[in-house]
Amino acid sequence: MEVAHRRADAAVSQQTRDGVELTEVQRILGHHSILTTVRYTHLTEQTRHHAIDRINALMDRYCLAKGTPR
Repeated sequence: MEVAHRRADAAVSQQTRDGVELTEVQRILGHHSILTTVRYTHLTEQTRHHAIDRINALMDRYCLAKGTPR
């Protein structure tokens, strides 16, 4: 059981690092709750910074589209 658990951790972590949406990983794994899926993710500081950069880029595009200075 321990080996299967470690494989699940590794697979979920790799998928999220590769940019697969967490809700998609949840669907693939058949988890009813996103909290179950989150338990298997082990995101790194680099992953967190990448997510922040993506959010900032989206916000910049949104503000430009609305004509709102940032």
